[in-house]
Amino acid sequence: MLHDRHVVEIDPEKLGGTPVFSGTRVPIQNLFDCLETGESLDQFLEQFPTVTREQALAVLEESKERLLVSNESAA
Repeated sequence: MLHDRHVVEIDPEKLGGTPVFSGTRVPIQNLFDCLETGESLDQFLEQFPTVTREQALAVLEESKERLLVSNESAA
């Protein structure tokens, strides 16, 4: 799986610093928006062909890990 720094790019010159999938102009938020509206990962990838499955899965995995760590520290 790809490491977070190879998956997410934050550059003030690219979409004003909005976190995007590395090497693209696709905001990370688009992945979560698609999933929230009931679209599948495959549908997201069809809409944004510059994002790889590995990148999308790495973002989801990193989000999961951060959520679980913050939950553990709150307990």
